[in-house]
Amino acid sequence: MANITVTITDTEEKCLKYITSSEIDWLTNCAVNRARQAKENIINILIKHCNANEITIATGEEAQVNQAFSLNLVQFAKDVVTDTPE
Repeated sequence: MANITVTITDTEEKCLKYITSSEIDWLTNCAVNRARQAKENIINILIKHCNANEITIATGEEAQVNQAFSLNLVQFAKDVVTDTPE
């Protein structure tokens, strides 16, 4: 498992305390839910690709996410090259 540290201002902390009794739980829920959405998207991309190309789909969500990356169907956001005007 990965540990991610987030630094926020005192004001941001106060604002989070206004909406939740546990800032850590709230932030964790945010991150986990967004990762779940990304996982569903990645798996959908994989399934469409595998069905269109008659490729056997890996068993299990972790294996499917890994398969999508190994087939270069998806990549890390930091590695995406965008065309920018010069």
